Amino acid sequence: MRKIGFVFPGQGAQYTGMGKDFYENFDRAKEVFAIAGKVSGMPMEELIFQENEKLHITKYTQVAMLTVELAILKVLEEKGVASAVNAGLSLGEYGALTASGGLSVHDALELVVKRGKIMQEAVPEGGAMTAILGLDDSIVEEICEKTDGIVSIANYNCPGQIVISGEDKAVAAAAASMKEAGAKRCIPLNVSGPFHSKMLEEAGEKLWLELEKYEIGEITVPYVSNVTANYVMERAKVKDLLKQQIFSPVRWQQSVELMMREGVDTFVEIGPKKTLSGFQKKIAPQLASYHVETLEDMEVLLEILK
Repeated sequence: MRKIGFVFPGQGAQYTGMGKDFYENFDRAKEVFAIAGKVSGMPMEELIFQENEKLHITKYTQVAMLTVELAILKVLEEKGVASAVNAGLSLGEYGALTASGGLSVHDALELVVKRGKIMQEAVPEGGAMTAILGLDDSIVEEICEKTDGIVSIANYNCPGQIVISGEDKAVAAAAASMKEAGAKRCIPLNVSGPFHSKMLEEAGEKLWLELEKYEIGEITVPYVSNVTANYVMERAKVKDLLKQQIFSPVRWQQSVELMMREGVDTFVEIGPKKTLSGFQKKIAPQLASYHVETLEDMEVLLEILK
C-alpha cells in the first residue's frame, strides 16, 4: 500500500491556460472556479485562460494558482485518490491545509485573495531575492549573518539550491561573497518583493488580523508547516504559523525529508509545472514522484495507483 504525500507549488509556476482541461471536463473543478470568482470579484476564467498581465501580479497570481490547485485536488478526491500527508511551498501551504481539512475551499480562496493583496501592498521598496546554486546551507547562512543590512535565507529548496531575500544592496553583497565562496551561480529572481524575509513582518501582522476572522477546521490528515518543517495537527497552531510563514524561510527540503522519514513513498505534485518534482528528485530521488497538471497526467496516475 502506497503512502502518498500531496504537494502543492507556490507562486511563480503560473501560466495562461493552466487547469483548463479540468475546468472543461469536471463540474467539481468548475465549482472551485466559481467560488474563486465570487470571493475575488473577478472571473477566474478570464484571469487564467486569457492572455493578460494580471496573472503575474502577486495579488492576482496567488488566487489564480490556488484556484487551479484546488480544482485539481477536488477532482482527484472525487476519483478516490487520498493522501496520508500534505505539504505546500509558500502559497501552496494553503492548498495543503485545505486538503488536510483545516480550511474550506471558500475560506482558503478568500484568505489567499487577502494574502495576495496584503503582500502586494506591504512590499517595501528596495527588496530583492537571489537563487544561490551549489553552496552548502551553512556557508550561505554564515555569509548572510556577516553581511551588513537585511539579508537571510528565504527558501531551502533542495541540496545545492537556496534562495536569499532582503534589502537589494545586502542581497547583492551577500551574493558576491557567495560567488567568492564557491557558489556555481547566483541568479537574481524577477519577483516583486523580498518575500520570506523580515522586511515582510508588517504583512504578517496584517495577515494575522484577517486570519483572526476565520475558524480553522479539524485537521484530519497531517500537513507540514513551511516554518517548522514539522507535522501540524493542532488547530490552535495554524494561524500563527501562517502569519510567520510570510516573513520566515520556507524549509522545503527539510519538509520533504520529514515526510520521507515518516514513510511517504509516493509524492503527487498538484498544480502547474514540475517545480516541486524537480526539487524532490534532488532530495529523495529513490522515491516515486508524479505530477498532475493535465487530464493525461491524472489518467497516468490513476492507472499506476490501481
